[in-house]
Amino acid sequence: MVMGRIEYELAGMDVADVRFAVSPVNELTLSLRTFRDPGRYPVHLPWLRRTERVRAELDVPLLRALTNEAMWSPDYLTPRPYAPLTRIDDELAAVAAVPLERMLDDLRAIHPRGLPAPLSGDPAAVRARITEALRAYWRTCFAPWWPRMRTVLQADVIFRGQVMSAHGLATMFADLSERVSLDEGVVRVRLMTSTGYRRSTGGDGLTLMPTLFSRGVTAPISPEEPPLIMYGTRGAGTLWQTEARRSPAALTELIGATRAGLLSALATPASSTELAGRLDVTTSAVNQHLRALRDAGLLTSARHGRSVLYLRSELGDALIAGGGPAADPEA
Repeated sequence: MVMGRIEYELAGMDVADVRFAVSPVNELTLSLRTFRDPGRYPVHLPWLRRTERVRAELDVPLLRALTNEAMWSPDYLTPRPYAPLTRIDDELAAVAAVPLERMLDDLRAIHPRGLPAPLSGDPAAVRARITEALRAYWRTCFAPWWPRMRTVLQADVIFRGQVMSAHGLATMFADLSERVSLDEGVVRVRLMTSTGYRRSTGGDGLTLMPTLFSRGVTAPISPEEPPLIMYGTRGAGTLWQTEARRSPAALTELIGATRAGLLSALATPASSTELAGRLDVTTSAVNQHLRALRDAGLLTSARHGRSVLYLRSELGDALIAGGGPAADPEA
């Protein structure tokens, strides 16, 4: 396939013109790629196994039809989020109210040879069926795991902000993917498609959105859509892991196995909900330990949206580094 290029001219090279956001409906839509080819997303196989039974009860023919063989999805189902962290109910309400002509244009863009049977028929009925199928998919396969997913995505946003602050916009864009670059005020995104266009971000800004269900980068295929770049998030490989409580032996004896395990895990930002899942400890117990570690100066914390993310402090790094060899968790 021909490599297309989308170019966004940053208005005045203003950092304020670039913002990050996390979108539940985008994750929901992009995850539909796993219906076609789960093997391309091995990191999510544990989640696919856990949800296999309930997925079989969904409107699978329609959900499968919302992507094509190239893994493209309708633009209206991957909208640019207008807040740092949007709510799924608000986004699904927008999906339910999308103009019928726009929905049909977007569906035909990914199925140019004709709409599959689940997407054919009365447009209003198709729109309602799509909305209900996505709502059921969210309720059964996403809602129980969304706090964990959201934490990984929010941690990526914090990391990108740190890169931008320390090294500038160009370095931050280059770190998203080898297919993204910033040169002389123009952000260039190379895509495996014949689509290509150039537009200014003036008045709209450019939104960067991490996603768990992309191995590269993607962007709207229509120049009429607000500027948006979706890129694969850091830390996706840790999403479904349950970590053994391995930590330096001396440190474990000093502060206990659970607190040592938390300190070891917090080399990258995480919330108490995410840590509880990774370490198989209750969230309330994790919160107690995190407060104690923070009060001792071993952790820092920062609020991001409705979550509080924790990160090891310099003192915590020093304590981990000087703790000696790892303890045997089976001992």
